[in-house]
Amino acid sequence: MVNVGILGATGMVGQRFIELLANHPDFEVTALTASTRSAGKRYEDAVTWNLESKIPESIKDITVVETDPQQVKDVEIVFSALPSENAAVAEPKFAKAGMKVASNASAMRMEPDVPLVVPEVNPEHLDLIEIQQKKRRWDGFIVTNPNCSTIALVMTLKPLYDQFNIKRVYVSTMQAVSGAGYNGVPSMAIVDNLVPFIGEEEEKMETETLHLLGDFDGESVTDANFGVSTSCHRVAVLDGHTEAVFIEMQDDFEVVDVRQSFSDFKGLPQKLNLHSAPKNPVVIREEENRPQPRMDRMEGNGMAVSVGRIRKDDVFDKGLKYILVGHNTIRGAAGASILNAELINEIM
Repeated sequence: MVNVGILGATGMVGQRFIELLANHPDFEVTALTASTRSAGKRYEDAVTWNLESKIPESIKDITVVETDPQQVKDVEIVFSALPSENAAVAEPKFAKAGMKVASNASAMRMEPDVPLVVPEVNPEHLDLIEIQQKKRRWDGFIVTNPNCSTIALVMTLKPLYDQFNIKRVYVSTMQAVSGAGYNGVPSMAIVDNLVPFIGEEEEKMETETLHLLGDFDGESVTDANFGVSTSCHRVAVLDGHTEAVFIEMQDDFEVVDVRQSFSDFKGLPQKLNLHSAPKNPVVIREEENRPQPRMDRMEGNGMAVSVGRIRKDDVFDKGLKYILVGHNTIRGAAGASILNAELINEIM
C-alpha cells in the first residue's frame, strides 16, 4: 500500500477524495491537511461533511495538520484539493520535499513543464515529469487534471479527434452547483434561476481542451489546431455537468461512424485495468431524452461520460451535435486526480 495525503481535506473536493480513497486497494490515507483553524482537530470534528455517504471509520480519528510538507510525514503521494491561490504556494513545496502531487487545482495546470492529463486522452504528456524535475530540481513532481467541464468534453472529443478532422467546437454548459463548493452559490441566487456566468470557466475550457489534445514532441506540447468556443452556465442541479456540443468537421461523416467511435473508445487506463477506470469511458444513451444528470452522472461509478442525442446539424457545414453528462466532483475532480495517480503508480 502507498501512503497518501489529502491537501484541503475538509472542502467538497477533499471530501470526495476521502470517499473515493476509503477502500482503495493501492492507496491508504494517512495524512489530512486543512486551514490553521482546523489543524490539531480530529477530522470528524474539523469537517462539515456534505456528502450522502458517511465519513469512513478509518478517517474519523486522523488528526488534521496544517498544509506544510514538514507536517506531512511518511507520505508518497498527496492529492491537492486546495483553492488555486493556496495551491500555487503549497504544491511546489510538497514537490520540492520529494512528494508526488496529484492536483485538482488550477494554479499549475498551464505551466509548460507540468503535465495536464486525462489518462484516456494524453498519458504521453506524463513524460513532462522528468523535464519538470530537472528544470526545477525537485525530487517530487506535480501532475494536474483539467477543469471539471473540460474533462467531460475532451473525453468525447478524443475519439472524434483521432478519427475525424475537427474544424471548430462550440459548447454550451449547464453546470451543477457542487462545482462551486458548498458555499459557492447562495440558494437565493440559483433556486428558480440560471446564472449565465462562471468566472474563468470559459477560458479554462478553451485553453485546456486544445492543450490536452496537443502533440508532445518529447520536450513541449503544441496545442491542437482547431477552434473552441464555450458558454458556461450554472444551473440548479446538485451534481453532474451537462454540455451541449456542436462540432464542425473538415470532412463529411456518418453518424453511425461517430457512434462507433464513441463505443470503441478505450484508453491506457482500460488496458491496464486501473482500479478507478470505467470499463467504457464514453457510454451512449439511446433514449431521446437522455442523458440527464440525476440519472446518468454515476455511470461507471461516476467516472464515465454519458452521451446522447447524437445527430447531424445541417446549420453548420458538416455539423455534428450531441449532449453529454459527466460527474463534476468525481470524474471532473477527485476521481480524475486519483486515476492520474493510479496510472503514475503503475507505469513509473
